[in-house]
Amino acid sequence: MLAANHVPIDMIFGASAGSFVGSLYAYGYNPYQIEKMAIHIKKSDLTDLTIPDGGFLKGQKLEDFINRAVNNTPMERMKIPFYAVATDLESGREIIFGRGNTGEAVRASCSIPGVFEPVRIGGRMYVDGGVTSPLPVDEARRYGAGLVIAVDISSDLDTGQPDGIMGTVFKAIDIMHSGLERAEASKADILIRPHVGNMGTGSFSQRYDAILEGEEAATRAMPEIMEKINRLGEAGKPPVYPPSPPAFQKGG
Repeated sequence: MLAANHVPIDMIFGASAGSFVGSLYAYGYNPYQIEKMAIHIKKSDLTDLTIPDGGFLKGQKLEDFINRAVNNTPMERMKIPFYAVATDLESGREIIFGRGNTGEAVRASCSIPGVFEPVRIGGRMYVDGGVTSPLPVDEARRYGAGLVIAVDISSDLDTGQPDGIMGTVFKAIDIMHSGLERAEASKADILIRPHVGNMGTGSFSQRYDAILEGEEAATRAMPEIMEKINRLGEAGKPPVYPPSPPAFQKGG
């Protein structure tokens, strides 16, 4: 919907699943190509079971999938500046990846604790960016964003009982993300909030419903988005030129 209305995107910040989709869009895939990819992707394309040692999934398949999709393009050479947020297990702080191996950064950002093994990069261990910043609004502002459009998927949290060990883990992660996302959501200029909370993390069977909800939520937000963009244009606000970060940058 943003592309259809020619909404300019100067930079993309993503944490967890947001980094996965964000990397594809930053590389140059249009929304229809990403939608087609989402519909045809199989769980086996991204999951590689391993003997549990910090997680049930290794995450190498996820990294390889992204790198194949972006033709091994490093983060600093994306068409749109792209930043993936992860969490440093040693310091407990957010880390912003903006250069280097795109698949590796997305893998780190998506490494849900207890599900994926932590990712070792440069001698340090990283997990899901959603642990510290599931909706990186502050990070985008630190990099110069003048108008922040955030997507909050924490609404309508499923109140049903989880099914099995993995269901319990995903439910716990959803609850954790929900509280943090809502705290950060209030700082965004525009909030797109699709009603997908009842679908849960890791759900492949409801992908069609999730896509439809996302499109409808973006449609609802478009009048406000266009109004604020027009106000920026009238004010003569200059375009955003994000900085060139190192391989990673500590947040906060």
